[in-house]
Amino acid sequence: MEKRLIAAGLVAGALAGLTSFAYARLFVTPVIDRAVAYEEGRTKAAELPGHGVELFTRGVQANIGMGFGVLAFSVAMGALFAVVFCVAYGRLGNFSARLLAVLLAAGMFLSLYLVPALKYPKNPPAVGQEGTLQQRSMLFVLMVVLSAVLVISAVWVARRLSPRLGHWNATLAAAGSYVLATALVMRVLPTFDETPNALRDHTGAIVYPGFAADDLYEFRLHSLGTALVMWVTTALVFAALAARLVRDGSPAKSSGLTTL
Repeated sequence: MEKRLIAAGLVAGALAGLTSFAYARLFVTPVIDRAVAYEEGRTKAAELPGHGVELFTRGVQANIGMGFGVLAFSVAMGALFAVVFCVAYGRLGNFSARLLAVLLAAGMFLSLYLVPALKYPKNPPAVGQEGTLQQRSMLFVLMVVLSAVLVISAVWVARRLSPRLGHWNATLAAAGSYVLATALVMRVLPTFDETPNALRDHTGAIVYPGFAADDLYEFRLHSLGTALVMWVTTALVFAALAARLVRDGSPAKSSGLTTL
C-alpha cells in the first residue's frame, strides 16, 4: 500500500509541476524579463563590465530550465508529501484520506513555503547582492527546517493537550505556540534589504532609477501563486488517488478511519 501511495504522490507531483510551470511561465517570466532588462540597463548606466555571453539564451532558461526545475521540485515534494501521508494516516485522528491529504498539503505549504517566504521572500534578478547569495540561501533553508520542526512540535503539543483541553482548545494552543515560536525565530535571524536604489552620479543626480516596487511586488506575489498552485494541485490529485487506494486496500477497518 505504501508503495502505491508514494507512486500516487509522484503522479500528483508531476501534474502539480505542469500546472505550476504554466502559471509561472504566464505570470513570473514577464517580471523576470523586466528585471533582466533593468539589470542590463543599470550596468550600462554605471559603465560596469557585463556578465559576458550567456551559456543559455533567455528562451531556453524560461522554458526548458524553468520547466525542468519546477517539475523536478514538484515531483520531489509529491514524494515527500506521500511519505508524510503514510506516516500520518491513522495516527492524527479520525480523518478521511481526502481530508487528511488536504490538511497535510495546507500544513506543508504553510511551513515549507509561506512562513519562510515571509522572512526571506523570493527576489527577481537584479535584486540582491551576489556576495550575500550563499548566506541568504543558507538562511532560507534554515528557516524552512525550523518552520517544519515547529509545525511537527505543534502537532505533538496538540496531541498531548487534547485529552485535557479537548481537540479545539488543544489545536488553538498549539497554533498559538507555533506563531509565537516562529515570530521569535524570525526576530533572531538576520534580515536583508538589498533592493537597488536609484543610481546617482557624483553630483547626486539620478542617472538610473531604482528597481520598480511594482515589479518586486508582482514577482513575490506570483512566486507565492506558483507555490500555491503546486500544493493545491498536489492535494487534489493525491486526495482522489489516495481515497481510491485506501478504499481498495481497506486499511480503514484496521485503523478505525472513515473515508469520504
